[in-house]
Amino acid sequence: MSPKRIFLPESKEVTFEEAGIDPRGMITRTDKFGIITFASRAFRKMTQFSKEELIGKTHSIVRHPIMPKIVFKEMWDVLKQGKTWRGPVINMRKDGKYYWVDVEISPIDKDGNIIENEPEKIEGYIAIRKKLSDFNKQKALEKYIKLKEKEYSEMVRNKI
Repeated sequence: MSPKRIFLPESKEVTFEEAGIDPRGMITRTDKFGIITFASRAFRKMTQFSKEELIGKTHSIVRHPIMPKIVFKEMWDVLKQGKTWRGPVINMRKDGKYYWVDVEISPIDKDGNIIENEPEKIEGYIAIRKKLSDFNKQKALEKYIKLKEKEYSEMVRNKI
């Protein structure tokens, strides 16, 4: 059995222009547990993960360590109510470089239709991404650093 590969962050942002990608083409679908069932070619190109490396995994495969856990808790709280969640996310590529997106995640039914306020019909989720402005990247980064500092101090206070 091969050892688990660990991807470490690199402090180099990759923009959509540099990658030659339209972020609106970066679409993923998951089941209701957040397991990736579809990853578009643009998503695979930006993340540098193959289809085989993504399908069957959770989105945490591209999670940048600066992302606070509370953001994902709030996201899941909204999604499980059958509502759409939208927000800025910093992700990490396979090579350790990062990229920002404004992601909108919506619940879908068994036929892949976006549904709202019908949590009993949720069969999965679809995530569609847009480019995040430099101003909004900076605002999100400042917020996430504060949340991450709080997360770390709570871990220390609770002795991890």
